[in-house]
Amino acid sequence: MPIKIPKLLPAREILEEENIFIMDEDRANKQDIRPLNIIILNLMPEKEKTEAQFLRLLGNTPLQVNITFLKTATYESKNTSRYHLDQFYTTFAEVKHKKFDGMIITGAPIELIPFNEVNYWDELVEIFEWTKTNVTSTLHICWGAQAALYYHYDIGKFELPAKCSGVFAHKIFDNKEMLLRGFDDVFYAPHSRYTDVSEEAILNSPNLKLLSSSEEAGPFIIHSLDRKHIMVTGHLEYETETLAQEYERDIERGLSVPVPVHYFPKDNPNENPVNTWRSHAHLFFSNWLNYYVYQQTPFDWK
Repeated sequence: MPIKIPKLLPAREILEEENIFIMDEDRANKQDIRPLNIIILNLMPEKEKTEAQFLRLLGNTPLQVNITFLKTATYESKNTSRYHLDQFYTTFAEVKHKKFDGMIITGAPIELIPFNEVNYWDELVEIFEWTKTNVTSTLHICWGAQAALYYHYDIGKFELPAKCSGVFAHKIFDNKEMLLRGFDDVFYAPHSRYTDVSEEAILNSPNLKLLSSSEEAGPFIIHSLDRKHIMVTGHLEYETETLAQEYERDIERGLSVPVPVHYFPKDNPNENPVNTWRSHAHLFFSNWLNYYVYQQTPFDWK
C-alpha cells in the first residue's frame, strides 16, 4: 500500500527517485475503496493444486479480493471431478456480462499443439477479446502467456530441443517499473515448458516491453505498454515440490525429460529441493494487485 505524505514534503522527491510508492493527501482523500474482483481461468489439469497456488499469493496482501473460478465450456477436464467443477466453477457465458478488476489465465500442458488446433481455442479467443473491455489487467501464465502473445501481438512460439525445466536466474531491465518494485537485480523463478517465444520479436514489438529475462530460459516477464496485458512465461506460483512432482510424473510415463536444473541440490533428484523464488512470487503478485489492478481499476464500472 502507498505511503500517504504531505504534497510538498521535501522527502517526496527522494522517495520517488527510490521508486517508493507515495500518495499525496489530495489523491488519498479522493480514493474510494472496495473489494477487488478477480477471475481465474484455470486451464491446468490438477485444478485444486493450481487454486491453492494462486490463492496463497493473492491472499497475502492488505487488499480484500473476491475470487471467481472460470472453466472452459468447450472442453471438460479429465483430472478434476465434475462435482468440484460444478460447485466452484462457472462458465464464460455466465459471467461475460460482468466487469472484473483483474484476471489470471493459467498455463496448460499443451505447448506442442498449434494454437488453432486447441479444442477450446475459439472460446479462448472470445475471452481474449472480452478482456479488452471488461478487465482492468489480465495476467497470463506460461502457455497462457504464449497464447496471448500470439493472439494479441502476432508473436508465435517455437519448439525447444529439450524441455525447459528448472529454476533459473533472471535479470530485470527497469527497476523503476511498478511491477518489479522491490525486486533484487537478479531473482529466481521456475520454468516448465517445451516451447519458447522470441526475445527479439518482443523487443521489436511497438506495443510490448520486456521487463525481465533469463540467459538460460529466455524472456520471462512482458507487459503491454498500456499495462492491460502481462505475460509471464514461467511459474512463480509453483510450490517447492511442484517441479519434482512433474519430473516424477514424466518419468513414470516413460518420457525422456531432463532433471530440472538448479532445483535439486547438486541437481540430484534424490535430494529435497530448495525454494529460492517464494519471496519474489509474493512480491510480484502483490505489485500486480496493487499497481496494475487496485490503482487502475474504476471504483464503479458503470
